[in-house]
Amino acid sequence: MDTLFLATLGDMLVRGCVEQPERTALVIDDRRWTYAQLHERAVATARSLRGLGVRKGDHVAVFMPNCIEFLEVLFGATYLGAVTVPINARFRIEELRHVVPDSGARVVLVNSTGEAASEHLDRLRDAFPAIDDAPVPDADTPEVLQLDAAPTLRAVVAFGHESAPGVLGAKAFAALGDGVPADEVDHQRRRVALRDVAMMFYTSGTTSNPKGCPLTHEALVRTGVTTRQRFGYRDGDVMFDPLPMFHTASTQPMIATLDALGTFVTMTHFEPTAALRLIAEEGVTVMFTAFPTITEALLNHPDYDPERTFVRVRSVFNVSAPDHLRSMQARMPHSTLVNAFGMTEFAGSVTMVDPAETLDLRVTQGLPLPGIEIEIRDPFGDPLPPGEMGEIVIRGPTMFEGYHNDPEKSAATIEPEGWWHSGDLGVLRPDGRLEFKGRMKDMLKVGGENVAAIEIESHLQSHPAVNIAQVVGVPDPKYGEVPAAFIELRPGATATAEELIAHCQGRIASFKVPRYIRFVTEWPMSSTKVQKYKLREQLHAELGLTSS
Repeated sequence: MDTLFLATLGDMLVRGCVEQPERTALVIDDRRWTYAQLHERAVATARSLRGLGVRKGDHVAVFMPNCIEFLEVLFGATYLGAVTVPINARFRIEELRHVVPDSGARVVLVNSTGEAASEHLDRLRDAFPAIDDAPVPDADTPEVLQLDAAPTLRAVVAFGHESAPGVLGAKAFAALGDGVPADEVDHQRRRVALRDVAMMFYTSGTTSNPKGCPLTHEALVRTGVTTRQRFGYRDGDVMFDPLPMFHTASTQPMIATLDALGTFVTMTHFEPTAALRLIAEEGVTVMFTAFPTITEALLNHPDYDPERTFVRVRSVFNVSAPDHLRSMQARMPHSTLVNAFGMTEFAGSVTMVDPAETLDLRVTQGLPLPGIEIEIRDPFGDPLPPGEMGEIVIRGPTMFEGYHNDPEKSAATIEPEGWWHSGDLGVLRPDGRLEFKGRMKDMLKVGGENVAAIEIESHLQSHPAVNIAQVVGVPDPKYGEVPAAFIELRPGATATAEELIAHCQGRIASFKVPRYIRFVTEWPMSSTKVQKYKLREQLHAELGLTSS
């Protein structure tokens, strides 16, 4: 029986700083930081945020790729009891115009260093042009923004930049911390409770915009600690996870690594040649590549040698269909492939396999984590017996706090008894193991990212020539699934596939841009709805794919 000791996210980093100050906590590409260094930088950021006026419960948005500044802000905000809102680093104008005001963010921080020095700051300015009309902030007047489109937003901080109209530069931001003693940060950290909200991730649903999922310290830390226990991570393990920090597929293993006082190895942008080198040089012992897009890129690389490359890697986490998992396991003779089932609403995984189990058991989604309850329900909401397929419903202490600013969706998916309806199909075996059978929701999974079809449809329908757009998923060897759009044009209007793709590029994230455009004049209909499965079958037949 495992004992579960819980702490806040900030206290977990402080524990590492106290117990293993000189051990490497973080490696990003070729740079590294010890536990003591990461804590020191987090405290400095917390002092600056405090000087900016950030208080407990305030929302602090982070719009960055993987970088040290991301974690400085995450832990710095955590020390103050503020809520970190990670924004998908691939979001563009339309998504930013929704997420920034919806989140209630008081400040947005961007990293403006590296190869694409101003990319994220430029995107933010494109989404909110009034930023450029604001005064130049400084240490005396850091909060200068008053935007009608984002009424709670008071400041934009850009690391690597000097102050500019509406944007607080790195030096001015650092200077804000001069008048805030480190003891004040320590005092605020001790006031943070396990049930306080720590982070709010945005996840796409069946509505047109991503929804905020507030997660408490307890939810995040419980998920991370039970991940370490179920997968058997050891003291000082070196974890490789190149997934984006704005995703629970990064926070879940990162917290598991903190609990093991280990080293978290990641990359600003995943690239398989550099990743294989990093895995070898850092002596990686466990991997959380999570999605076939990443894992297959490593296994199919010409530098990958099944007998030598992962010889020190005990386990590799990846979710996929059973046959695909078996194929990957066959190519990793020294590593155990482990599998799970989860979602943002539960801070990551809710079920997991055990690495000691047979492969036949490890291609299921495994048993629920401690404290998690799962039922399979029929369309009337009644529990089904083992072996029968229905909707997966879940409850437990790692569940989110309800959809931000959307009480209707919360009420529609969360029962008074705490059960959350996932919209996913599954089977519980007699031994309690879960088998995932697909999605009830009209969703796509593109390279590990949840994409609501209606998000893409809504944007396509903003084109003046488009009358109706319907989006389906098409299998893809690299991304698992990609969007395909069926378009009915307005009477008398004309448009080409290239024009409609161009209408999407730069306005919505690249992974949402349709890879296929087909024009239709007639829709396959039920009594009231377009039968998307027929559209999917039609395109599968055209492309020579097998419909599933």
